[in-house]
Amino acid sequence: MALSRIEQAARNSAIWCDTVCRAHGAPGEFYDVLWLDRHPAPRFYPNVVTLSDQQSVTAQRAHIHDLMATGLPDGWGVKDSFCALDLAPSGFQPLFEAAWLWRAPSQTIAKSTADGIHWTSVRSAPDLARWEATWSVDAAFQLPPVQTRLFLPSLLADQEIVFIAAYKNDQIVGGAIAKHTDGVVGLSNVFGPVDDAMSFWAGCVATAQTSFPGVPLVGYARLPDLVVAQAVGFEMLQALRVWIRSGSC
Repeated sequence: MALSRIEQAARNSAIWCDTVCRAHGAPGEFYDVLWLDRHPAPRFYPNVVTLSDQQSVTAQRAHIHDLMATGLPDGWGVKDSFCALDLAPSGFQPLFEAAWLWRAPSQTIAKSTADGIHWTSVRSAPDLARWEATWSVDAAFQLPPVQTRLFLPSLLADQEIVFIAAYKNDQIVGGAIAKHTDGVVGLSNVFGPVDDAMSFWAGCVATAQTSFPGVPLVGYARLPDLVVAQAVGFEMLQALRVWIRSGSC
C-alpha cells in the first residue's frame, strides 16, 4: 500500500536519524510502527521516530516502554510524527511542536535573491567541519555550541546525502542537508542570516531540487521557519510533537 505524504516524510526523517546514528556506531532498528535506537543518540537526535498513526499507538507504547527499561540516560527523545501519543504519564514532557512539510517537484524552482552568494555542495572533510561550525552557532537555531562533531566525514561518501553550502567569498554563511530516500528528499538543518531567511531557504530548495531533480521535498519546521518554508512553496501538513524524557532537556 502506498504511503501517505506524512508517512513518507516521517520515514525519511527516521532513515536520516538512523544514518547519523550509524555513523556514530549506534545503529537503530526499524519496525512497522516506528524506528528506535537502543543506544544513546547523538546530540539533537531522538531515540524514537513513529512511522504510523493512531491505529498503532498500542504497539508504539510497548516499544517505548521496552526502551525505557534499557536504562538510557534521561533526556532522550521521541518524535511523535502524528501527535498520537500522550507520553506524560510515562515521564516525558513536550519539547516542541512543529508541522510536516511537502513541496511538489512540479513547482517552479525557487530562486535566491541573496547578493554575492555561491551555492554548492560540501565535498571535503575540512569543508564539512567548517559547515558544521557555522551551523552550530547560527542565531536562528539558538542552540548552545556543539561540543563534539555531529556530522562525521563518512557521511560525505553517501550519494543520497548532500550538505548544501552557501558561500560568500570563502566563508560559509548558510546551508542545509538534503537526504534522498524512497522517492522523497528530506530538507533539514536549514540555516543562514536571520534577516534574509527567505533568500537562503529559496537557495537551499533550489540546490536540493537540482541535486535530486523531479523528487518531492519533505521536512518539518516550526515558527518562524514555518512561515518562510510556506513562502518558498512548501505545503504544511499535520503537526508532529517531540517528547523528551524528563530529567534533562
